[in-house]
Amino acid sequence: MRHKVGQRKLHRTTSHRLAMLNNMVTSLLEHGAIRTTVPKAKEVRPLAERIITLAKRGGLSNVRLAARTVKDRTVLQKVFSEYKERYAARPGGYTRIVRLGFRRGDAAEMALIELVDRPAKAPAAAETTEAPAEAKTEG
Repeated sequence: MRHKVGQRKLHRTTSHRLAMLNNMVTSLLEHGAIRTTVPKAKEVRPLAERIITLAKRGGLSNVRLAARTVKDRTVLQKVFSEYKERYAARPGGYTRIVRLGFRRGDAAEMALIELVDRPAKAPAAAETTEAPAEAKTEG
C-alpha cells in the first residue's frame, strides 16, 4: 500500500527528477506559466509555492534556501522583489493548474501551470511595429 508516500517518481532516476523539477520551477517563475503534463504540474506546484513563501519571509537564509532550487540569479532576484510584493497579502495558493486536454502524439494529459494574478502580456513590439506599406507591395 502507498500510505504516506510523498511524491511521484515520473519514471526517472532521483537526480534526473530533481533536476527536471528544479528547472521547471525556475521556468515557471521566470515566465509566469509553463505547459507540461498534469503529473509534472502537480509535482511542481508545492515547490514553486514554497519558493514564493520563502521570498515573502525575506532574509539571507531564505534566499540561500531558495537558491537551492532556483539556479538562475536573475529569476531569484525577481522572486525576492516582484513576487514578494505581489503576493504579500495572499496567504497561499500562488499557482493554478489548468487542464488543456490530451497531447496528440502520446495522449498524455496536458496542463498549464501558471502564477495567479499574473499581469496580462502586452503585445510584442514586432507585432505593433509593422514595415511601411510601400515596402510590402511590389512594383
